[in-house]
Amino acid sequence: MDENTFEKDDNFAVAGTPRDYTESLYRFYFEVGEYNNLARTVIADFLGPEKAKHIVKLTYGYEFDLPIQCVPEVARKLLQQNIAIYQIVRFAKVNGCWQSKGQ
Repeated sequence: MDENTFEKDDNFAVAGTPRDYTESLYRFYFEVGEYNNLARTVIADFLGPEKAKHIVKLTYGYEFDLPIQCVPEVARKLLQQNIAIYQIVRFAKVNGCWQSKGQ
């Protein structure tokens, strides 16, 4: 079996991969077609008010922290609003957790 093949009974999370189901956060860059701040609004609505404060606006997109498993959902929400996505880049793991204790 090569390294890209997964056995059916592999139920463990692999950090930094699509199989990472933890609440660990990674820095992402979403390069998007922006119009009237709609992409930022969609991302901010997904992140919630506290995490949205940390969105970084770049020339052609946004950087923000997110668990890997949330990336497809954010992409889907952007596409539902007809916002073009030109690339999604995952950077390094960052400190923090998706949900605070007690939520």
